[in-house]
Amino acid sequence: MHVAVIMKQVPDLVEELEVDPGGKLLDRSWLRFIPSEYDEHALEQALLVKEEFGGTVDVFAVDIGEPDEMLYTALAKGADRAFKITGEFDYGLNNHTLADVYLPFLKREPYEMILNGVQAIDDIDGPIGPILATKLGLPYVGVVSGMKPDPSTGTVHLRKEYPRGVLAEFRVAMPVFIGIQAAMKPPRYVPIARIQKAMRAGGIVEVAAEAPLETAQQVVGFDVERMYKPEAGRGAEMIEGSPEEIAERIFQILNENGLVR
Repeated sequence: MHVAVIMKQVPDLVEELEVDPGGKLLDRSWLRFIPSEYDEHALEQALLVKEEFGGTVDVFAVDIGEPDEMLYTALAKGADRAFKITGEFDYGLNNHTLADVYLPFLKREPYEMILNGVQAIDDIDGPIGPILATKLGLPYVGVVSGMKPDPSTGTVHLRKEYPRGVLAEFRVAMPVFIGIQAAMKPPRYVPIARIQKAMRAGGIVEVAAEAPLETAQQVVGFDVERMYKPEAGRGAEMIEGSPEEIAERIFQILNENGLVR
């Protein structure tokens, strides 16, 4: 089976995030990027399909953040090809524009399945999966936590999660675009030595973006007006004293806020 996986870099939320002087984007001076967790599950699911049914796995990422290590890691895990799409990209580029960037590359080959993480922590204009699926004319199923391709019928069985623990099963004709929430196994660990071997082999294919970045700006229909840290509240009041004093203070607070008569 011929499978494509779209991966992206997102800010590491363990790090302290700062807003740049313009007030609309994160300050990239000290921003650390890591692979999106859901995209790592999408890669793992693609590799599981390859191991069971054979075929190839191609991984795509735009040159935002620090994609090289992510792509080398994908190759070390078992991906066959890794493509880095280069261009004048800035962090914060909307997903409608990024979809136009990916589009010509995904059209070039007859992928039976295209996988990516169901969402990313920095999505503003919606997940990129449904946007790309629409542009490609493919069916889309998201929040998928289980799948079983059936090459003999050209379909794939998908398990999708709904709120409150409701599960649904679908049989979808391929080609199909799938938004992965969780792979059927945890993402595999790959030793540093194998990643270094992939780096020495120089397996990343760099391809220049074909779509101009302005193509989707009008489609999105919004601008970020301001980005800022939430204002700190006044904090909690710790009430001390005897039980009678504490009860009296609680009554006083409730009375001051009009909660008792």
